[in-house]
Amino acid sequence: MTHTHNDTPTLLLVDDDATFRSVLSRALAKRGFSVTTADSVEAALPLALVNPPEFAVIDLKMHGASGLVLVQKLHELDAATRIVMLTGYANIATAVEAIKLGATQYLSKPANADEIVAAFGHSASTDLPVEFSPVSIDKLEWEHINRVLHEQNGNISNTARALNMHRRTLQRKLAKRPV
Repeated sequence: MTHTHNDTPTLLLVDDDATFRSVLSRALAKRGFSVTTADSVEAALPLALVNPPEFAVIDLKMHGASGLVLVQKLHELDAATRIVMLTGYANIATAVEAIKLGATQYLSKPANADEIVAAFGHSASTDLPVEFSPVSIDKLEWEHINRVLHEQNGNISNTARALNMHRRTLQRKLAKRPV
């Protein structure tokens, strides 16, 4: 394992959600990691080649290549890299695929820094059943609305049209965050 000059463990955080990436980066740095961030697989690969991380937190669905591509590449670079795959769209098939490609653990968003750090300690095995807790319909709807809103660059009117929903209804739904 490679350590930086101050012997702090290196961590690569890859997520296309800038706010989530920024908040999680700060939280992980407070927990003793030297964090490098990227917003896509394409941006992360050169960083990983120059300085292969000891730990990685990778979002599954981003613009460009899937996070699964990066899991495989990081595992090929260094099989000892501890990788946590994050996703807002959890399903058993992608969880198993992520583990087979080299991920240490697979977590559903929103995951906090403590859950991620704890996940680094788990040992992966494709023989173990994948824990799956069903997501509520309200939460799935809220995540879908936010994904479409992100795709529409935050434009409420365009998002409402894309979802075939009245703009005020969309605004009410966005104001509520499901439990």
